Amino acid sequence: MRLTLDGDWNATVAGDPLRSTPRFDFPGQCVRIAEYADVEEWQRFLVETFGSQEWLWDAPDELRFDHAGRELVGAGFRLPYESADAEDSARVPATPPVHPGGLRADEARDFRLEVTTELCRAPGDTMLTCLRDLDVLDEPLEARIGIAPDVALLVQHGTVVGWSLTDPARYLTAGFAAPDPAPPVPATRLLFTACMDIVTSPLLDEVRDRDPAALARLRAVDEALRDQREDRHRAEALLALISNLVEDYADRSTGQKP
Repeated sequence: MRLTLDGDWNATVAGDPLRSTPRFDFPGQCVRIAEYADVEEWQRFLVETFGSQEWLWDAPDELRFDHAGRELVGAGFRLPYESADAEDSARVPATPPVHPGGLRADEARDFRLEVTTELCRAPGDTMLTCLRDLDVLDEPLEARIGIAPDVALLVQHGTVVGWSLTDPARYLTAGFAAPDPAPPVPATRLLFTACMDIVTSPLLDEVRDRDPAALARLRAVDEALRDQREDRHRAEALLALISNLVEDYADRSTGQKP
């Protein structure tokens, strides 16, 4: 299958998917699939590869290819903060099934992969699906290309129109750190959904407007994350963003510190 990613920029589905474990950087609200472990390694990785990348104030999604074989060697996707309503999220098709595969660029030149704008959340946040726009849901998907464990590109009419992450709670981390290899405990999954509510619209807008009910939910989640004794790596990743929201919005309205 030949895919279009940026107008006239194309890649072919070929070879094996990436083996790297996805890293859901919750404070950064992005998913990374690559081997680099810090900023320096990431910058070196960008120099040694080509494709779509962040540049100055421009922050598109990232697909990076090696120069030797023009094969996909890394990816990075940003979560939109606009959360689709439950009715639209329910329209995300279950078919076709994911077909594992890598990508090979048709030519070695850079391009720009636009970030998605709509976040569709499955019940219990068992899957996050990020779409170019909600019009994608008006027609069937042509393919799901599994470019990495639990990460798939969504294809419609030969064009990449979004991506998905299955079991996102499993991959929670902060920054470039690897996620905990043990599965998340049930309490983490519940708190993950509570945090996703807070960091996406419409609740995020209510937090920013300092709505009392929204701030009460924010403080409750902050306290629950601090009190959780199990699965601390994931709890700390969630807390890193939630505590910033508390400091920026809840503390100023009450004069209290968490």
